[in-house]
Amino acid sequence: MNSEAGSVSIDGVLRALADPTRRQLYERLVRSEASIARLTEQVPISQPAVSQHIAALRAAGLLRERRQGRSTFYRADPKDLSPLIDWIARQDAFWRDALVRLDTLLSEEDQ
Repeated sequence: MNSEAGSVSIDGVLRALADPTRRQLYERLVRSEASIARLTEQVPISQPAVSQHIAALRAAGLLRERRQGRSTFYRADPKDLSPLIDWIARQDAFWRDALVRLDTLLSEEDQ
């Protein structure tokens, strides 16, 4: 979530994670916090590009930040994906139930 508070929009999360570079940065920040400078050393893109990707992840509510002196450190908490995971679980349950009903219907027609 932005800084330490806010809300996560499923659409925003999907948009943010649709980009492979953002997914790479997100996965890196799940493991441990890092500054923009540190992240720039680890990906083959410019510092301004890293900053833009971090801004998109922050806007989606996927990063937390900690200021230390003049530096800002970012980290990702997988718990912030809970709304998306819950939505996927509901879709999974719906479609599993629908397929069971379809299978039952087809079995009844075969008899």
